Amino acid sequence: MVHVVDVHVGKRIRQRRWLTGMTQQRLAELVGIKFQQIQKYETGANRVSASRLWDIADALDVPVPFFFEGLKEDKADGAASIDGLPADLMADKEAMELVRSYYAIPENQRRRLFELARVLSDVA
Repeated sequence: MVHVVDVHVGKRIRQRRWLTGMTQQRLAELVGIKFQQIQKYETGANRVSASRLWDIADALDVPVPFFFEGLKEDKADGAASIDGLPADLMADKEAMELVRSYYAIPENQRRRLFELARVLSDVA
């Protein structure tokens, strides 16, 4: 049976990997395992050992506690949305692509784009 903590950790691995633009294959190479194992971790089908999580955190350049952030909220049977946004926004592939593209823009242009988005959202 899949445990909610394993699913949450897997989601966080996938989110961080996606934000960095890293493939499952590349992450697996950095950690020294097969990409199929990364797939199983990301779905929560397999548990990630402490030492493997340490290696994954190193490969993704985040501290180990990153993978547990938001766990209490994820376990709660709370609201499906917050301010009209899906509760699991970072699981949305389109949202992840948008975030990654946003951070690929040079900072001065990114600020201007951010201000434009704020103005447009106030009008809507």
